[in-house]
Amino acid sequence: MTATTIPDSWRPALEPVLASPPLRALGAWLRAEEAAGKVIYPPRGTRLAALELTPLDQVRVVILGQDPYHGAGQAHGLAFSVQPGVRVPPSLVNITKELHTDLDLPIPRHGHLAAWARQGVLLLNNALTVEAGQPGSHQNRGWEALTDAAVAAVAAREVPTVFMLWGSHAQKKAARIPGLNDGPHLVLRAPHPSPLSAYTGFFGCRHFSQANDFLTAHGRGAIDWRLPE
Repeated sequence: MTATTIPDSWRPALEPVLASPPLRALGAWLRAEEAAGKVIYPPRGTRLAALELTPLDQVRVVILGQDPYHGAGQAHGLAFSVQPGVRVPPSLVNITKELHTDLDLPIPRHGHLAAWARQGVLLLNNALTVEAGQPGSHQNRGWEALTDAAVAAVAAREVPTVFMLWGSHAQKKAARIPGLNDGPHLVLRAPHPSPLSAYTGFFGCRHFSQANDFLTAHGRGAIDWRLPE
């Protein structure tokens, strides 16, 4: 892992972290895992897709996930998103249900969220890799230093931004970011959209309409949350 893997807009914020011992150790560990035959998702070349598709100066909304999907063909570098043609996972099904209720949008037939990312929705997981079939397997391996720095870089800007924090992992991550709750931002919290918790407050949270109202009021424009077929 080198600084050249970081998109230009993110480099000032992330290069120091990338050069740190924990990130260097992470890179060496990932190479060793792959050399040992471990299958790691998402594949190389897509692990920083969230940063590539959403430059720092264009971030309007931050949605934090935990780690990538661990099934074959699912993860491609955007939190909650799957490749076109892949069955929509349960948490994303619930996200689209809430969108339908909140903004009266049609429920899409796919779960590819790149259209959101290109509008300034940073879809960032806490860890950016996972071993096949082993959820959470790359937590606490060093990715957190990089993704914490990315969230902190957004929070440090004086540009009003929406942070959607779904579930305890996202909320704990946000708690590590200095000044997030004291800046010009809108911080929205709800249970995770997983089937295990969606009915305890995710459904009905209306985060999408609240985000658009806030962005519009601050001259940043609404997100078009529809997913084109």
